[in-house]
Amino acid sequence: MANIKSAKKRVLTAERNRIRNVAFKTSIKTAVKKVLELAKSDDKDALNTAMSRAYQLCDKAVSKGILHKNTAARKKSRLTKAVNKLQTK
Repeated sequence: MANIKSAKKRVLTAERNRIRNVAFKTSIKTAVKKVLELAKSDDKDALNTAMSRAYQLCDKAVSKGILHKNTAARKKSRLTKAVNKLQTK
């Protein structure tokens, strides 16, 4: 543990941010899994809503500095590709 007061504060801040970032990334993973499950079913409206939510979470993570913009773009691209592949089967 750091001895300087400002360094102690930074340790606390970093831990708080880490917890927030992990929670946000987990919500993105959950949204992606939900989209993939809905892609297997025939409910187009629910799929579009879930897909929109997953995109929204990725974009929000970029604006908050949790994800890099290319990482979010890659996630969205792979999700779309997977959904299209599941729907053609």
